Amino acid sequence: MLALPPAPQPEPKRQVFVGTALAVTAGATLIGGMLAIWLRFRAAAPTGEGDKHAIVKEWLPKALDVPGVAANMLPMALVVACVMAQWAVYAAKRDFRPHVGMAFGLNFLFGLAALNVQVYVWVHMGVGINDDGAYAALFYALSGVLVFLLLTGLGYTAVAATRYLGGRHDLEAVSAHALYWYFLAVATAAVWFVVYIQK
Repeated sequence: MLALPPAPQPEPKRQVFVGTALAVTAGATLIGGMLAIWLRFRAAAPTGEGDKHAIVKEWLPKALDVPGVAANMLPMALVVACVMAQWAVYAAKRDFRPHVGMAFGLNFLFGLAALNVQVYVWVHMGVGINDDGAYAALFYALSGVLVFLLLTGLGYTAVAATRYLGGRHDLEAVSAHALYWYFLAVATAAVWFVVYIQK
């Protein structure tokens, strides 16, 4: 008696990747909305005359000093973190575990570097968290959300690395992890440009 061939396997639902994509969309909406509020407050601020008769916005604190080199290192560290996240995907597709582990480790390290840079910028700028005015409130709201997203990315890296290196070989989690770090790099670049470059 002949048996029927087995039914085809159902397509994977890719819940982790879809969930990460939804979280990335929500995060992009949050960062975009906060940057829009920042730009609106900056546009509505009165203008005054600064050094060499330059027109400046008067919403900035008087002794504001943005450390340019440190602020520029923030998006650069996250670009390298994205390269490491993509390296993890590349190595995971070829099931080369030592490279996956190294890529996750370096990704985590560059994420920590970006976090360290943000804390240094906070300390160097010296903006009081309970200063009056829109600038201090918006500055800490935006940079605080960025730090929260960075901490979430570091946690995601730890979980994805544990799942893959622990024997599950979950390629979907590794790919979703890379998607999150791409979002984090773009969000950081937007905050860096508006908050630290344009002021």
